[in-house]
Amino acid sequence: MITKMTKYDFLVFHAQYDAFLEKLRNVGVLHVATLEEGDANLELIREKIALQARIDKQIETASALINAYNSVNDASPLVLAPAASLSISDGLTLLEQFEKKQAEAEALRQDVVTAEREQQRMAPWGDYSALQLARLADAGFKIGFYTCASRIYNPEWEEMYNAFIINNSTNTTYFVTVTKEPITDIEAERFEMSESGSKELETALNQAQANYDAKKAEIRDFAVANLENLKHLTLQVSEVIDIDKVHINTRRAADDTVMILEGYCPTDLIDNLETMLKEEGVYYESAEPTDEDNVPIKLRNNAFTRLFEPLTGMYGMPVYQEFDPTPVLAPFFLLFFAMCMGDGGYGVLLLLFGWAVKSGKVKIEMFDGLGSIIMVLGAATTVIGLLLGTAFGVSLTTLDWVPQGCKDLMITGKFGDTGFDIQMILALGIGVFHICLAMIIKAVGYTKRYGFMQNLSNWGWLLLILGGLIVVMLSMGKFLSVDVAKYALIAIGAISALGIYIFNDPKRNPLINIGAGLWDTYNMATGLLGDILSYIRLYALGLAGGMLGSAFNDLGAMILGTNPGIGSWAGFIVILILGHTLNLVMSALGAFVHPLRLTFVEYFKNAGYEGKGEKYAPFAKKVN
Repeated sequence: MITKMTKYDFLVFHAQYDAFLEKLRNVGVLHVATLEEGDANLELIREKIALQARIDKQIETASALINAYNSVNDASPLVLAPAASLSISDGLTLLEQFEKKQAEAEALRQDVVTAEREQQRMAPWGDYSALQLARLADAGFKIGFYTCASRIYNPEWEEMYNAFIINNSTNTTYFVTVTKEPITDIEAERFEMSESGSKELETALNQAQANYDAKKAEIRDFAVANLENLKHLTLQVSEVIDIDKVHINTRRAADDTVMILEGYCPTDLIDNLETMLKEEGVYYESAEPTDEDNVPIKLRNNAFTRLFEPLTGMYGMPVYQEFDPTPVLAPFFLLFFAMCMGDGGYGVLLLLFGWAVKSGKVKIEMFDGLGSIIMVLGAATTVIGLLLGTAFGVSLTTLDWVPQGCKDLMITGKFGDTGFDIQMILALGIGVFHICLAMIIKAVGYTKRYGFMQNLSNWGWLLLILGGLIVVMLSMGKFLSVDVAKYALIAIGAISALGIYIFNDPKRNPLINIGAGLWDTYNMATGLLGDILSYIRLYALGLAGGMLGSAFNDLGAMILGTNPGIGSWAGFIVILILGHTLNLVMSALGAFVHPLRLTFVEYFKNAGYEGKGEKYAPFAKKVN
């Protein structure tokens, strides 16, 4: 749900304004409102934003160096030095030093690349001495180094030019000529020899590599000593940016002697703010936000729903007048993910992996903080996968040791006499329910925001679709007679038509309303069917993952054979591990992306969700 906000306006004398902002920052609960002209003034702090990006880039680089070292040195990991609480100027000096060291390391890396390239270029000529070649030249011999395609090499050159083949490599012939006079008519490409011999080139490469490794070690030591200082620096710069943004979004009155600031505070935290305001004697006014206000959004949900708030944030925060979609998103995304995975065995592996991430036994940066949600997704996949009758690509309904009572609970087989899989019908049924729920939320939410009379069209469509479904289901279940159902559908259609075609906008001409209703009907008829059919992916992805897992099982069984030996068992185990790991990763990726699509496209579209809200970001102290 969305946390209730209280709007504040402050009037502060200019000489006391900086002290007031410091007090406000210490309280750390007020979200400063952005003025319309604020974006244009952001040019004033663009350099500081760019500086913070530089610092963050170096923090990322330093962290990567330390993590790379620790990943191969678990027994003696690097221990970061604590932050020294340096000033911003001292921190910027450290930043420049770190960037300079990295520039030096890059230059040394280029030296290594150049030395490697030169050694590889000269490698076909083998072990030679530049000194000996120089002595031959001093004796009057013309030494020529040539290359040509092996197919055009002419053995007569050995008599004509005293040619010696040095190497044949990748269809290229490398050869040397020794003559008294320069050669001008040979059909080969002259090769530019290095001034250094092969041993000198190897020595140069080793030295370049040693210099580069030493510089990398120096940078790593610098990172260990100063990573926390860089993190401290980025917080300091962030605070300066925050203060500048507050000044940008401050209105001035009375010849710039009075500063006017507008902001929002969570209503449950206003006591902390107002206590400070009364102590400082600051004049302020508080009020309920209006519909025109751009109220920041702070979500407040239970422990389970809170795990899925980042998914809401990926699309966009709700506006203040909307419903928080997370309480609906959470259970449906969980269900969709589990159905797309569709394998109880993979669910157990996800559960164990999530536990390992949460407990710190597995440290992968991209999964930091995601251990809990991975565990929840794994647990749901285990339950749903077993209900769908699949574990590690094996159909549980075919196993004799699985109790018949458990098999009876599994959702498998065909749906009645239709010939369709019951899992496919289930996926479509979930889609119908999901979209109907979205339409209910849209009708209720829009009525709350704009009033009932402005949403007769939404209520008309909801009555037509949901009411029609209920009547049809009651009739199929023999709870309503055919005649009663017929008249009920006629009544529902007539009432719905009034809202859809006549009163969809009470302030508009009825003829225009009819045209708008017809266009809305076209969009609804074409879009709604496509939206519902999109939910087949819940069935298709689970089926594809199960079939691929089964294929790996069959492949392993083929390798194992009827009379397995040690090699057969080794191949069987390797195939199962590699195959199911690949299938698990692919299934998990699909099970994440496609439920997001069903939520962001099908559900949010039918729910009328905008996602244009601004996230609550209090003006608070970041550096202790």
